[in-house]
Amino acid sequence: MNDEKDSKVFSNLLFPKICQTFLMVIHPGKLIIAFMALTVICLTGWIMDFSKTAVIVENKQGEVVSTELGVYIADPDRIDNYLEEYGPKTRTEGINSQQIPQRKGVFFLLWRFSAERFNEAVHDFFAFNLPGVAVNIAAYFKAARWVLTYHSVYCVIFFIIMFAVIALAGGAICRITALQFARGEKPGIVEALRYSKKKFWSFFAAPLFPTALLVLAGLCISLLGLIGRIPGGVGQVIMALTAPLILLAGVAIALLSIGTVAGFNLMYPAVAYDGSDFLDAFSRSFHYIFRRPWRMGFYSTIGVAYGAVCYIFVRLFVFLLILSSRWFLQIGYQSSDEPNKLSAIWPEPSFMNLRGTSQLAEISGAESFASVVILLSLLVVLGLLVSFIISYYFSTNTIIYSLMRNKVEDIALEEIYTHTDSINAEPFVPESEEPL
Repeated sequence: MNDEKDSKVFSNLLFPKICQTFLMVIHPGKLIIAFMALTVICLTGWIMDFSKTAVIVENKQGEVVSTELGVYIADPDRIDNYLEEYGPKTRTEGINSQQIPQRKGVFFLLWRFSAERFNEAVHDFFAFNLPGVAVNIAAYFKAARWVLTYHSVYCVIFFIIMFAVIALAGGAICRITALQFARGEKPGIVEALRYSKKKFWSFFAAPLFPTALLVLAGLCISLLGLIGRIPGGVGQVIMALTAPLILLAGVAIALLSIGTVAGFNLMYPAVAYDGSDFLDAFSRSFHYIFRRPWRMGFYSTIGVAYGAVCYIFVRLFVFLLILSSRWFLQIGYQSSDEPNKLSAIWPEPSFMNLRGTSQLAEISGAESFASVVILLSLLVVLGLLVSFIISYYFSTNTIIYSLMRNKVEDIALEEIYTHTDSINAEPFVPESEEPL
């Protein structure tokens, strides 16, 4: 009798279902979709980098001494002086000095910065330095602010393209996960992408809608600030009288900020699971967050912890793959005269640096070609590792959305929108009378 009761208790626990994610994440279709999205984003950045607008400084050996982005991250107040000092100069003007200014693409700096910060975050994580991980994550937001402030046109164009690609790929991954988790189905890539294309506007607009509301509320406060500049004391009186409205707008901004940051992870799954439009996805995500904040935090913590374990396992697998391939290759390639001959074209990897550290050495044309091909092959493998992270993010949040929906609305985990459902289904309306 007690065994049956214990079995029933454990069957009612939902959070262990998050630990089913790994087998779903390594679904080949999801990894292919994520890899294609990553490739498109990188190609977009590479093409846009033909307009070299970012400033870096190198020494005579070609090593990077400082970058515009690095200076901004270290001290935003120094960036203007840095640009004034090195921005107008050309490479030839600094050829006789130790500081040689150059122009590089914005994506080049972002990619280099992201790789460095990610490796540092991984190192801090393995060292159980959680504050260090938080610092590296916060640096990504500072980098986004830098590109928006100093390369606005580039930022708008690139991020619109990137967001469109993520909406299409992320929506497809969420849809595959939803069908896997709800019905045990394994839809193909074409089917998932077709659904994502059909719901593209919902995937694209759902996270942007609360952002637009945030900007609108901020502009309203700024408008009242402009009114306050009316001379003769009239502006100050009007601003003082509208202070309650300013505070109400501040409350709206605070709620929207919390809901957007915490509920962003649920917006794509809402469209994938329920066929929601962007307004419905926005409504559901905010409703779930504010009705069950602690449960959402608990599920998210479980997802992050399990994801960290999965990532360690996958990274170890990739490291052993690269290390063993290089080791057996070295057995046949090395000679007694040049025992480290392979290092010139394929640096020895480590767990923390899977590409290895390249050695500055002169190599022949054939060796240079081999080095490039090997590097491209390694980038494909590392791209698949990043694709795993992308797939895990969308897959885990889709499962969390299903669990939250079950707890808040008592909707069965197996219930999912299909193409046969009525397109005129009633929109989601939060049940405000539901007890907490």
